[in-house]
Amino acid sequence: MTTTPGGEPETALSGSPHSLPWQDVVAELASDAERGLDAAEAQRRLELVGPNVLREEPPPGLATMVVRQFNDFLIWLLLAAAVVAAIVSYYTHENYFDSIAIVAIVVLIAVMGVVQEYRAENALRALKQMSAPEAVVVRSGHQVRVHAREVVPGDLVVIETGNYIPADLRLVSAVNLRMDESPLTGESRSVRKEAEAVVEAHTPRTDRRNMVYGGTVTSFGRGRGVCVATGMDTAIGQIADLIQSYDREDTPLQQRLHQLGKTLGTITLVICGLVFGIGLLRSTDLHLLLGDPYVYFEVYGKEVIQLFMVAVSLAIAAVPEGLPAVVTISLAIGMQRMARRHALVRRLPAVETLGSATTICSDKTGTLTQNEMTVVQAETEGQALAVTGQGYKPTGEWTLDGRSFDPAKDDSLRALAAASTLASNAVLEAEDDGRWRVVGDPTEGALVTFAVKARIDRQALDRDLPRIGEIPFDSTRKRMTTLHRVVSGEHVSFPGVSEGDVLALVKGAPDIVLELCSHHVGHGDVEPLAPDVRARVEHANEDMARRALRVLAMAYRVIDHADGDAPIAPELASTGGTAPDAQVIERDLTLLGLVGMIDPPRPEVPAAIETARHAGIRTIMITGDHRDTAVAIARELELLSPEGEVVTGVELGAMDDDELSSRVSSVDVFARVSPEHKVRIVEALKSRGSIVAMTGDGVNDAPALKRAHIGVAMGITGTDVSRETADMVLTDDNYASIVSAVEEGRVIYDNIRKFVFYLLSCNIGEILIIFVAMLLALAPQPPLLPIQLLWLNLVTDGLPALALGMEPAEEGIMDRPPRDPGQAVLSRGVWPLIGVQAVVDALATLAAFVWALEQSNDLQYAQTVAFATLCTAELLRAYTSRSELRSVFQIGLLSNRWMVVASLSSFALILVVIYVPFLRDIFKTVELGLADWAQIALFAALPATAAEITKWVLRRRRARKEGLPHALPA
Repeated sequence: MTTTPGGEPETALSGSPHSLPWQDVVAELASDAERGLDAAEAQRRLELVGPNVLREEPPPGLATMVVRQFNDFLIWLLLAAAVVAAIVSYYTHENYFDSIAIVAIVVLIAVMGVVQEYRAENALRALKQMSAPEAVVVRSGHQVRVHAREVVPGDLVVIETGNYIPADLRLVSAVNLRMDESPLTGESRSVRKEAEAVVEAHTPRTDRRNMVYGGTVTSFGRGRGVCVATGMDTAIGQIADLIQSYDREDTPLQQRLHQLGKTLGTITLVICGLVFGIGLLRSTDLHLLLGDPYVYFEVYGKEVIQLFMVAVSLAIAAVPEGLPAVVTISLAIGMQRMARRHALVRRLPAVETLGSATTICSDKTGTLTQNEMTVVQAETEGQALAVTGQGYKPTGEWTLDGRSFDPAKDDSLRALAAASTLASNAVLEAEDDGRWRVVGDPTEGALVTFAVKARIDRQALDRDLPRIGEIPFDSTRKRMTTLHRVVSGEHVSFPGVSEGDVLALVKGAPDIVLELCSHHVGHGDVEPLAPDVRARVEHANEDMARRALRVLAMAYRVIDHADGDAPIAPELASTGGTAPDAQVIERDLTLLGLVGMIDPPRPEVPAAIETARHAGIRTIMITGDHRDTAVAIARELELLSPEGEVVTGVELGAMDDDELSSRVSSVDVFARVSPEHKVRIVEALKSRGSIVAMTGDGVNDAPALKRAHIGVAMGITGTDVSRETADMVLTDDNYASIVSAVEEGRVIYDNIRKFVFYLLSCNIGEILIIFVAMLLALAPQPPLLPIQLLWLNLVTDGLPALALGMEPAEEGIMDRPPRDPGQAVLSRGVWPLIGVQAVVDALATLAAFVWALEQSNDLQYAQTVAFATLCTAELLRAYTSRSELRSVFQIGLLSNRWMVVASLSSFALILVVIYVPFLRDIFKTVELGLADWAQIALFAALPATAAEITKWVLRRRRARKEGLPHALPA
């Protein structure tokens, strides 16, 4: 990065980065190909150029959100009623209270809707920030993980297989690097990249083999690149600028609820039409309407308008038009609660699906175990050496046959340890709190730690044996090879290796590596690998595997150019070399020994597996480890049942789809499988009707994550591809977090059912009150006026419904079987309960109305009593709706503090319109005394009492059905 004469930083290069040597690009950006930028300079550049993000369509503004609230047919009807009321008031010379009040309440409803939508947008925006991709950059010589938005021009970015590229990079180094550039080009084949290449400035983007672009994916190899463009200046940013869009899709749950609202709206409009027609029949002279409509409206116009307003406001009160907003908020809040339990749900539908999960297919390493691999045994020259220690702390004691052992005095062990760390890309770093962490693969981290314990100086080793090439690990080959130029053998020597040689170090699965070996290190020299030695090594491998150790074999080979081998790395291509050829290099190897490590099970996992089992959820372990290792861990976790099967990848490959489908229900462990096998496992489980959650962390896991009902990626060790494909990301890579997420998903769905049940029973009750009162002609006017219905809808539908969405988990929620995904939000069995509650609501309110009318013969007083009774009854009903079966006294009246706040706030709003003088004029209420409230309390308690009695009956019925001795709560 240069500066202008005025001292301002300048990020532009003197030429196109692909047309310049990478050294020139690094120099012009004032960066460093080894140390990268320092933190202060990176922060300064971030402030200068802004965050590395694509410009998105802005979220809806205030005006847009307000307009959305009014874009509803029923709201239009209500506004039409306000206009009609204003016209009538004008011609009758009466006040405009009705029309003003209706408009005011519509505005209040709109404000509530805007607030709810704003909260939901903020919640989802926060979740999006949490799920933002990350990048590994070199800052001050150390690899650090940062949010991709913090990458700046000049940053040195580390490129690994499976990672998304955060910005446009000019390659500085590349080892067998191939990129998937389909997001830019649409070409599915990966493209090979080379750091040393320099191409013409006008070269098409598809042929710029020294550049990698933001948004593309590393399909193979590794490398480093210096950032030359961020944000909208990247290639993909320029495309995004042309195709910006802002799509919003409802979840299946929201769609079903929206359809439910439409159905109820249609039914309500029919009922409202009946109410209006019955009112006309009851209160007006239809013969006059048929004879002379003008005279009819002169005489009955006010009554007709009143009936029309009752019908329309009843429609608004009856249909829970705020339900989608409440659902969105509940889902968003639930997602945040999941995030606090280390499960980041990236897609709203996954919340719904989690409650239906029947099978969890989990990786072993890092998910069921702690992902802190520790080498505990080294096998070399027939010696079984033990070493203590835990995690990545590079200290431990060595023993041989129970006696103390000095690793510095054993050349074979030092060669084995040296090969282990040289053939690893992980970096061991000390943190400020004294703990050690590994940047890179945990298995390689264990090997690097093992080498330090064996007194190996990695920096000195890198000087003696600098790496010149690499054949990266491949899940199919199950091994990795690195190539080193032997500069010196001062610190560690390998038998038969001399200065100037090229040394190939191979690490991988013992059975694979052993097949490639023709010799071994014995008695300090290279000897042929005799059958008895091979058998001894195989026995040692099996013995360690039976003890749940993960075993890797280390081998080497001296590359002799005179024999025609061509192992030279791409960095040396200018000297006439070619890329490493695995088939040429990985043969006639010399075995150094075995390394056994263990990743101990997470202590919380056995309890989580048992919880899942009680919830009707199977757990299947899927691992690439040896069968014996997988079985040992599975038994320790109590995952493998006595009748459970263990299937290896070879056995799975020999099965056709029908056989796999028939056996998959009895398999608890899949061992030695490749990521490609996961797709077949998912499909087999789905064919048996299972709802599958599949974990994964690699690029090859992406198809399985996509095919599963719930794809679960690892947040720590997972690749960007797997995280982007998944529905859920575990921020702690812990199996127990999946079970916690399932529990939270069940809670969220339960709570949605609760407030849908509550809203519908209340709203249907309101319809019945008006309909029955009009049908029986209980009074000249209905028990509830339009303005009162609207206020009732506002104070009892909003806050209590949201409070129900905050309800904690019910006892035994993880003892139920998984929910049928095809089940409606409200099952058939719930509708009779809704009917009972609606009828008792209506009867209690009508009884209070009739009682008050007989006591005083004052219609306005009776309407006030009916209004107060229904409001109070619905608030009490909110408490009983907190569980479909458990008594509110079992749950605890105060166990949901949000319900207490919501009900008290709503009741205060009821009191306001009864006791504030100017509001009494608007809402046509009268002041009530303590005696009135005592009577109202009796009527209002009836619906809640009926709800508790109904639940008691249902509990007894369920207890008898399940053969329990008494009525236990479900």
